[in-house]
Amino acid sequence: MPSTIVVGGFFGDEGKGKIIAYLALADRPAIVARGGVGPNAGHSVEFHGKKYGLRMVPSGFVYEDARLLIGAGVLVNPEVFLEEVEMLGVEKRVGVDFRCGIIEKQHIEADRGDARLKDKIGTTGTGCGPANAERALRKIKQAKDVEVLKPFLCDVPAEINAALTEGKSVLIEGTQGFGISLFYGTYPYVTSKDTTASQIAADVGLGPTRVNEVIVVFKAFPTRVGAGPFRTEMSEEESKALGIEEYGTVTGRKRRIGRWDGEMARYAAMINGATQIAITGIDRIDSACRGVTEFEKLSEKAKRFVERVEQDVGVPVTLISTGPELDEIIDLREAAENKE
Repeated sequence: MPSTIVVGGFFGDEGKGKIIAYLALADRPAIVARGGVGPNAGHSVEFHGKKYGLRMVPSGFVYEDARLLIGAGVLVNPEVFLEEVEMLGVEKRVGVDFRCGIIEKQHIEADRGDARLKDKIGTTGTGCGPANAERALRKIKQAKDVEVLKPFLCDVPAEINAALTEGKSVLIEGTQGFGISLFYGTYPYVTSKDTTASQIAADVGLGPTRVNEVIVVFKAFPTRVGAGPFRTEMSEEESKALGIEEYGTVTGRKRRIGRWDGEMARYAAMINGATQIAITGIDRIDSACRGVTEFEKLSEKAKRFVERVEQDVGVPVTLISTGPELDEIIDLREAAENKE
């Protein structure tokens, strides 16, 4: 479809980076644009045997013909951005909206120096909260004011909407997850802005009538980094017995592990306006599913889990990740379209 938004349905770390990278290679969009908060959100992508942890550049960089854009709603740390651009070699195809807010040294210092943010809320310490506070007070520096960013400046909404008018496809990646949305998450244990599909669309200048698909990503075993309510959280002993141990992409902090939460998934799908569901970590449900690429070859246990997700959420599951590599996935989108 012409425009697709991908967002997280739990507390972040759902595996959006892998799903977005797969979609970029499979669907070949003209543009991959990133919405969200800023460098406090990390996306992991494993491609050609190498693992990338990205905080600024869109995960869709793996498709070499895609224009890579950072929307006006995203906070930019110029140092982090330039490091990633050099690492990935994407300087000729990446753009930053000239209205992006800029994270400066004082924002990071304020973030790390606030005991409440650091110890109680569990902030990543990347300066996003203080920067967004300054943005709301109309005191923040914008990308157009930063010399080193001038070669990358562009008008992201103009590019995206022009591409759609020409019949080209656009992939929009959200960051973090529904459970830490400033508006709908477990306040005050949340990030500094909304994380739902509506906000992500606004971040890149995409009007609601131009959104075709919203894919909400859910992890088979939800995880959460930092403090805050986690209704289905299991003990470390339980997660270790299941062989599940994970660490955050940005902070390296150990992730808390939980069981599937159908009630939260249903609510997240409703507010995000989900048209499709992606499931990651199905190989954690049954290790025999690792690397499977056909639905029929999933174990009965895994198939029952997929059925449960669809019953809980009321939206078709179209993508099932069976491992970290991009080709370890089951794509049911064509089958879902044929059913309609």
